[in-house]
Amino acid sequence: MRTLYLTRHAKSSWDDPRTDDFNRPLNERGLRDAPFMAEVFKKRGEPIDRIVSSPALRAISTARVFAKALAYDEARITQDKSIYLAPIEMLLRIVNLLPDDAQRVMLFGHNPGFSELAEYLGDGDVGEMPTAATVRIDFVIDRWSEASMGLGTLVWFDYPKRNAELK
Repeated sequence: MRTLYLTRHAKSSWDDPRTDDFNRPLNERGLRDAPFMAEVFKKRGEPIDRIVSSPALRAISTARVFAKALAYDEARITQDKSIYLAPIEMLLRIVNLLPDDAQRVMLFGHNPGFSELAEYLGDGDVGEMPTAATVRIDFVIDRWSEASMGLGTLVWFDYPKRNAELK
């Protein structure tokens, strides 16, 4: 059994037109939503073996917030440049190359690729994942290299507005 969590980065800032896309920071809403959703995730009590993130500032910042909430050593976060704005084919390759000693992996990245990957791998309709959203997809497979179209089960899909009453 393998569990994949796909987390889209929290809301980022477009305030400074001189900042390139890769270096856009989280905006005020993102700075609120990332820790909020990290705590919501923590309350689920689902352990994580590995965190892998796009190195884009908005994604790695979100990953670090989750790592802190989960008492996951920030130094252990793997940054993978190929996640940044990756199409579904590249994201599937990243999943297929995950180390088999990690059964529960959380990836942090971007749309549209993450939404497309969630629908490709899972059996549910995700649509466009909002910022700070996480989906959980379970696979009855022995190795990550076996993850493929429709083999996953969408267990849950969570995002800030779904939990607005908790804020």
